[in-house]
Amino acid sequence: MSDSPGLRTTLVTGSARRIGREVALALAAGGWQVAVHFRGSATEAAQTVADCLRLAPAGARVESFQADLDDETQARALLPRVIERFGSVDAVVNNASMFEHDTIGSFGYEALLAHVRTNTGAPILLAQALHQHVCTRSGSARTADAVVVNMLDQKLWNQNPDFLSYTLSKAALEAATTMLAIALAPQLRVVGVAPGLTLTSHLLSQEKFDSLHQLSPLGRSSTPQDVVAAVKFALDNASITGTTLLVDGGQHLMKFDRDFSLM
Repeated sequence: MSDSPGLRTTLVTGSARRIGREVALALAAGGWQVAVHFRGSATEAAQTVADCLRLAPAGARVESFQADLDDETQARALLPRVIERFGSVDAVVNNASMFEHDTIGSFGYEALLAHVRTNTGAPILLAQALHQHVCTRSGSARTADAVVVNMLDQKLWNQNPDFLSYTLSKAALEAATTMLAIALAPQLRVVGVAPGLTLTSHLLSQEKFDSLHQLSPLGRSSTPQDVVAAVKFALDNASITGTTLLVDGGQHLMKFDRDFSLM
């Protein structure tokens, strides 16, 4: 466990903004110490740290860590840096993601490899590093309450030809979630969380987002609070590993011919 008695520590990648920020805030409010990772959003990361500290219990630590997960050297060094600062780490939430548009017509090696490095390779390296850390602190024969949560996408269960490289990289991460759960047990659990359309972006007007958000059997897709609740459930439920929680209002049950941003 961490150096602060009774407090668990998690690294949340890509937590300066959007869903990652919401996860960091909720975990801080829930008593976790949080390592806030960012690539280029230093100002936003500092704000997330400050907001987490206001929510966290007395004595909890929250710090930010910059790393470009596209770079293998930086990805490998990230968790050891967090361990050096916090003393111990109990969970990694692999939220950081590259999301660039391509199709079969524009597909090329460079785009695919860029997505795979950030969206697949880095989460695997961080899971590997957490397993090594847990074995060192606990002894390889003992079960430890350590968890990796991989953020996926309902697109994997509702495929369309848009964002080809992104989807392939997330499909590889979904497969890796199963493989890692087998390879790293019993010291680590590995769980996927797959949101539906959750936050708008520059690609969607608010009116269009609201309309698309309602396209599901339940009449709405996931909210940030829904996604956060699923992450917290995955972190706390000691019997879940090697599977994915789809949090999308059932959007994966409906056939969409295009990505939401292009509908």
